[in-house]
Amino acid sequence: MPTVTVPAGATARTRATAPVPSPARTRTRTRARNVILGILIAVALVAQLLPFYVSLTTALKPRTDLSSQLVPPHTLFLGNFVTAIQDGGILHAILSSTIVTGAGTLLILVLGAAAAYPLTRLKTRTNKTILALILVMMMVPPLSILVPLYSMLVDISGINTYWGITLALVAEHLPLAIFMYSAFLGSVPYSLEEAAALDGAGLFRRLFGVVFPLLKPVTASVAILAGVPIWNEFPLSVYILNDQSVRTIAPTVSTFFSQQTSNLGAASAASLVALVPILVVYLFLQRYFMEGAVAGAVK
Repeated sequence: MPTVTVPAGATARTRATAPVPSPARTRTRTRARNVILGILIAVALVAQLLPFYVSLTTALKPRTDLSSQLVPPHTLFLGNFVTAIQDGGILHAILSSTIVTGAGTLLILVLGAAAAYPLTRLKTRTNKTILALILVMMMVPPLSILVPLYSMLVDISGINTYWGITLALVAEHLPLAIFMYSAFLGSVPYSLEEAAALDGAGLFRRLFGVVFPLLKPVTASVAILAGVPIWNEFPLSVYILNDQSVRTIAPTVSTFFSQQTSNLGAASAASLVALVPILVVYLFLQRYFMEGAVAGAVK
């Protein structure tokens, strides 16, 4: 095959003579990309907020208002919220959900951090196997173990009790907490604990004075990722909490909705009232949640 000899400097001359995009054309392309990205974000935002808007307009209209749900109400009608609170028992259900969510989330945070610390710091084959099993447990659907779980709660008198549903939900979400704490603790330098040990700090003082304060971002992430599903838990609550006096918010809203099929305004008002507490908690923790998400992605 004949050999083609390229003169020295030909590549440089070719590169030098290649057309260079003008600054105006570059700015035009950047502006077009920003416009397209803004349109996509606006479409996603509308798709997310449209159900909330429809629910809000429906809740603020009386039953006699037959206008489209997309049309805002002419006057604000709060009677649907009164009906939801008085007839639906929403406030008592919020109290029950607050007890279950608060206790369950606190147990998940404490047990998750306490279990992740030795699994991360003691790098043995047994601990690696346990972490792998925890990862497998995260993939098990909760309803697949409903029958044995229900039978066990019946044997220990845990049906229609706050502690029964709390323990069941803690067992469901604890693997995720251990996994997230383990991933975050793996990036915390052990030299910090060694320095505290040289200063005479014991194990508990190192944990509560050095390690756990560094876990604030991931703690907020775990609290949101576990607390929101516990608050919205429906399948397990339907079977475990049959008594109306201990029923949480999701089954209560479902029951009230089935009773108010002819009054969609009251049903929408009940769902909006149920949304307020968890939304307030999320607004307080969103800064730490974003810090934990970014830190976990980088580390």
